[in-house]
Amino acid sequence: MNILIIGPSWVGDMMMSHSLYQALKTQYPNCQIDVLAPNWCKPLLARMPEVRNAIEMPLGHGAFDLKTRYQIGKSLRHQYDMAIILPNSLKSAFIPLFAKIAVRRGWKGESRYFFLNDLRANKNDYPMMVQRYVALAYEKGKIPTAADLPIAKPYLAVDESAVENTKEKFQAQLEYAEHRPAIGFCPGAEFGPAKRWPHYNYAKLAEMLIEKGYSIRLFGSAKDVEVGEQIRSTLPDELQRYCVNLAGQTQLNEAVDLIYDCTAMVTNDSGLMHIAAAVNRPLVAVYGPTSPQYTPPLSDKAVIIRLIEGGLIKIRKGADSAEGYHQSLIDITPEMVMEKLTGLLNNA
Repeated sequence: MNILIIGPSWVGDMMMSHSLYQALKTQYPNCQIDVLAPNWCKPLLARMPEVRNAIEMPLGHGAFDLKTRYQIGKSLRHQYDMAIILPNSLKSAFIPLFAKIAVRRGWKGESRYFFLNDLRANKNDYPMMVQRYVALAYEKGKIPTAADLPIAKPYLAVDESAVENTKEKFQAQLEYAEHRPAIGFCPGAEFGPAKRWPHYNYAKLAEMLIEKGYSIRLFGSAKDVEVGEQIRSTLPDELQRYCVNLAGQTQLNEAVDLIYDCTAMVTNDSGLMHIAAAVNRPLVAVYGPTSPQYTPPLSDKAVIIRLIEGGLIKIRKGADSAEGYHQSLIDITPEMVMEKLTGLLNNA
């Protein structure tokens, strides 16, 4: 059986989809899995052994472009027995329809009744995103309840020689930090400061760790360069050399390698948090308005800190500080994070 996955467009969601691919290999042992996803996903999909091919999705998130979707679908005809559509949007269901794939499976959403012929409507029975993904591996009528649904944790294959090559590329930065063992920070967040632990809290934690003999690696996209520099510049001058701002400097593959090389990670709720979990790093995840019940880091080595109750709070910019931070994240002190991190390091 050949299966086409219409993949998600975010790093964290793509990482959680790996649990689905593992479940499909259990349900259909001889299946071949291809994933249609943005080009930036290819480095992640290449590290998932269950995936045969990553097919580039040329349209960006939010783009409709029906003509291009028709052309993609037409090019995929006569190749697949089943399609699984992970995004909930109507437009994501067009390509499998145009490809004339016999079984088109996905959750109910955005009036997709005539596009999906294996439609699932009981999404609320599965409160976690990863559960919703994995449930799509099962035939209708044979889906375990959320409590009984087996979830294989996402993982990324790591090549030690590739890690050494990546470290060699960043030799100057690592050497300037005196090759100390590194703690990685992921201080960015896709939807802005309301999801971010304040930079001054990151800086205080960095100071505490540097004084214990660690270096700090700051990870993120080009959009996170500024917050990385805020953290670094807040440190005393004599400690700044031990804080390396890699935001915007690494390709995704390189970020995976350098995160794997870290002793532990501290991160906001972000895509890089899920990558850190997938390479099995000890991890402290700091949550505010977003929900750890819905998208937690899927790792036995992760500790979550959240001071408020309830589910997702839909907020784009916090009103609790001039920088836009949310009070629930301001209130998480560096000492709280240090305590959890120390426990993880002692266990490791």
